[in-house]
Amino acid sequence: MPELPEVETVRRGLQPAMEGARILKAEARRGDLRFPFQKDFVARLQGQTVTGLGRRAKYLMADLASGDVLLMHLGMSGSFRVVRNGDGAAGDQPGQFHHPRSEDRAHDHVLFRMSSGADVIFNDPRRFGYMKVIARNALEDEPLLKGLGPEPLGNEFDAAMLARACHNKKTSLKAALLDQRVVAGLGNIYVCEALFRAHLAPRRLAATLSTKKGEPTDHARRLVEAIHAVLNQAIKAGGSSLRDHRQTTGELGYFQHSFQVYDREGEKCQARGCGGIVRRFTQNGRSTFWCPKCQK
Repeated sequence: MPELPEVETVRRGLQPAMEGARILKAEARRGDLRFPFQKDFVARLQGQTVTGLGRRAKYLMADLASGDVLLMHLGMSGSFRVVRNGDGAAGDQPGQFHHPRSEDRAHDHVLFRMSSGADVIFNDPRRFGYMKVIARNALEDEPLLKGLGPEPLGNEFDAAMLARACHNKKTSLKAALLDQRVVAGLGNIYVCEALFRAHLAPRRLAATLSTKKGEPTDHARRLVEAIHAVLNQAIKAGGSSLRDHRQTTGELGYFQHSFQVYDREGEKCQARGCGGIVRRFTQNGRSTFWCPKCQK
């Protein structure tokens, strides 16, 4: 599933086509994706101006002049294509993903024709993505958003907040970071990378980030710094393009060249003076990459 840097890259790629433009035509080409479309889905979008395009965790959020918000999630295989001059045969695909995105036009399920001269097309072969129109004043009660933790790049996310969230937790540190209630938007790739940079073992108890009084330990401070660093670096690089996926400029994302443990099983640890070997094990059904020598 795309993680925060990839979704943020998609947002930035869609911004020129959607933000400030009016939706001249909205088209849902089937009745559902992961969930059924609302009966008034098209009617609430058509003719509306997109006043802003934001992101919350792994969700894209388009603010509409009507006071509604279009909530969009890519799911496992979803991607957007920006096509100019109505030519649906080609287009730029913003965002880079670990798993390949489909180029089969049979899976083009949603289309937005924008007054900017662009068609924004959502393609999703596995149909795990979803879209929903929500009134802005009802967002706080929206089940899909309710309970999400803080944004890892937001001002409120710091060592003290992470320590409070992990206080007395009996789960592993990696499982805690993947819990969207603890921190929103992190996924397997960037959790592995952040733990490595903080020199913390993925099996370490999450509770070790706080003292008995709930105050942050040095582990918590190192981890927050590592999360900030790895996400900012990945966003700057345009996401993780492990295969042939391109930004709207046509350039590949390059963060995969900065991976220090992810997908490097059997290779020598890149930490200075370590000399350990990167290992992989399955944790909560996902591959975890780490260096047993320098991650404690």
